[in-house]
Amino acid sequence: MKKLILPALLAVSLLVSPVIAGTPAASKATTSNSKAATKTFKLQPQLSTLGWEGKKVTGQHNGNVQFKEGTLQVSGNQIVGGMFTVDMNTLKVEDIKDAGMNGKLMGHLRSDDFFSIEKNPTSTFKITKVTPMKADAAGNNATITGDLTIKGITKPVSFPAKTGVKGDLASASGTATIDRTKFDIKYGSKSFFEGIGDKAIMDDFTLSFNVIAKAEGKSSAAVK
Repeated sequence: MKKLILPALLAVSLLVSPVIAGTPAASKATTSNSKAATKTFKLQPQLSTLGWEGKKVTGQHNGNVQFKEGTLQVSGNQIVGGMFTVDMNTLKVEDIKDAGMNGKLMGHLRSDDFFSIEKNPTSTFKITKVTPMKADAAGNNATITGDLTIKGITKPVSFPAKTGVKGDLASASGTATIDRTKFDIKYGSKSFFEGIGDKAIMDDFTLSFNVIAKAEGKSSAAVK
């Protein structure tokens, strides 16, 4: 897009299912597990992915960005919280193969028009609520709500996800749709600039995630 998206957090059509098809986020038997001790599972960045996809009138672009660190909070067999940090300096464009064009778009995405990466080298997401739901056609079995921070601006977001806990592993995967303008990323937005025609970039971009975490204190051999 001769410009766009985020990341961001902050999505590719690279929606990978969790490595674990484990126990669903919750069932009637696990929705009120308040007495169960909450355990911390540490994110495995080498096993986790975060992709982005942004669209414009004349096409679209996609790529990925890497998690820096994170945790999932687990109670019983249910994910109940979590916190993730994304290293914005790892932002990449995947669909443009020409080095010159790729570098041009990357430079724009790193600029103040988009993510201001030099000033804001990380983005974060803090889970504030996980609501179990009946699994849909995509296998999503929970709605995740949390606070997303991009460019130092924090806004609440909510999206469906497939979550599971099995033994010492916990996983979550899904796709979140983000309105970039809420994070002061207004470049090329028809919502703010009239008459830009086919140069317009859509306000929404998507983040496709697949996160794997293991119980703290467990050896890496537990992750297969």
